[in-house]
Amino acid sequence: MSNETPTLLDDDIPAKFKDPDTGEVRVDALVQSYKELEKKMSSKDPGPKSPDEYCIDCSHGMFEPDAEINQRLFDKGMTNEQVQEVYNLAKEKMVPMVRDINREYQADREIEKLINHYGGPEQWKEVARQLLAFGQKNLPADVLDNLSSSFEGVLALERMMKSGEPGLKKSATAASGSMDETELQSMMRDPKYWRDKDPAFVAKVTQGFQTIYGA
Repeated sequence: MSNETPTLLDDDIPAKFKDPDTGEVRVDALVQSYKELEKKMSSKDPGPKSPDEYCIDCSHGMFEPDAEINQRLFDKGMTNEQVQEVYNLAKEKMVPMVRDINREYQADREIEKLINHYGGPEQWKEVARQLLAFGQKNLPADVLDNLSSSFEGVLALERMMKSGEPGLKKSATAASGSMDETELQSMMRDPKYWRDKDPAFVAKVTQGFQTIYGA
């Protein structure tokens, strides 16, 4: 067997490493290319030695790194950058989906409470028709949407309808320094109320309903 070093054929050398005039190999270009390749290879993430070494940014506060998930990703040989991307995708795709499912579940529960409160599906259907007609005539669309999205909001809407006009107690509550209708409507537009259903925030809005429109 020959121990001779294989000869590099001219056709094996890319054109960018050849002098365009003479066709000779540009050694300086070859050396520079090698240095850049070496630098690129050395800067690659070598990967953690254990899942505990993953440094994952969850500063968004939606969830925290999970040890079991990290172990499974580590077993797949994932780098820190790849694992971070998995968590980023969870934040962007999974969290909104879970929130949508939760909102649908909450909406079903609110409707069930309303059906029970009004004595059955048919009774609730008729009340809902009346409330919708009243709300469309007297309230901004976003306020009506927010009110109709919760059990307490529907009851407040019914009280408004029975009182004859929205904001019947507005002047009295405003004079006493309590929450007025404008502030209440502003709170109802807050994502903490209509999107996140923050319990403390919803309770405050509900109290506003009771104060302004009567319990």
